[in-house]
Amino acid sequence: MKELAGRLAAVDPDAGAAVAVIAYFDRLAETRAGLEALVRGAAVLAGCPARLVDEERRVRLRVEPDGRRLDAMGTPGPDWPCAPLLPGGPPALWLERAGADGPSVVDAVILERASAAVRSVLDRTRGRAPGPPSDDPALVETVLDADAPLPARLHAARRLGLDTADPAARFRAVAVAGGPPRVVTDGPPPVPPPRPSAERAGVGPAVAVADLPRSWSAARTALRFTSAGGAPEPGGPPVVRADELGGVALLAELVVPGAEPAPDVRAVQAAAADAPWMLRTLHAVASTASLRAAAADINVHHSTLQDRLTHAEHLLGWSVRTPQGRFRLQLALTMRHLMESQ
Repeated sequence: MKELAGRLAAVDPDAGAAVAVIAYFDRLAETRAGLEALVRGAAVLAGCPARLVDEERRVRLRVEPDGRRLDAMGTPGPDWPCAPLLPGGPPALWLERAGADGPSVVDAVILERASAAVRSVLDRTRGRAPGPPSDDPALVETVLDADAPLPARLHAARRLGLDTADPAARFRAVAVAGGPPRVVTDGPPPVPPPRPSAERAGVGPAVAVADLPRSWSAARTALRFTSAGGAPEPGGPPVVRADELGGVALLAELVVPGAEPAPDVRAVQAAAADAPWMLRTLHAVASTASLRAAAADINVHHSTLQDRLTHAEHLLGWSVRTPQGRFRLQLALTMRHLMESQ
């Protein structure tokens, strides 16, 4: 490589210098050089200060062209040559040299080779940057497919950026109504809804990469318990975590969408058809701590709620003012919701 660089330099100085840069960073990579050595190499080769900033992994490093580390940093110049650590990502490596016409050939090669080497070191020593992994649909489907061989799932996971080497790393599958499946890194902070809160999503439990098919199955179950809300039936929240369902999740295995409804579900459906306020009232009674809280929830007087419940109980065939009756009502409303969810 050194001989090739010398021959090219005799014909084209830029080409010779570019080959020398490639050889230099290849040697650093072979010796597993650290971040400071890589940034120092960029600064010395470019003849100007070089800086590396990766806020997500809390890396800030600056080296002068004489090799001295000096981390005092201001705002990068808008015309400084720079490169991201990942394609399409924000700039992370700069050469502190103004260049209205853009980076030279040699500067471009320095940035390309140095950023690739820095990315390799950061991935090896500090893990991949936190945040959601890539969303390639084909790879995500492979990772979540229980029938796919484990080696194939692990290979897809690595391509998505999931850490398969750390036994403590945990991820969650997310099922979004009307959208593709997702895989997100477990907190902290807690996993946020993957889409705007108005959309429905079920979030599976935090598991290792190899167990993501199980998390995906639980996420799809959790999705069935979600609701977009709104009148006349508020239903459940738009985002439901499988972890929080507990034994209620077993109902999803017993209630098949479109199947013949149970007698209590038929009773709720008949009552709902009798009055426009019925479903909202029943949901308030089933989901609040007391009848007074239920009245406040639907903004009616306590006596009005009592009158409504007398009428509802006549249609349902059981009292909803006792703990047993409210539990029966909760089950009936949940089964009705599961029958209509997909």
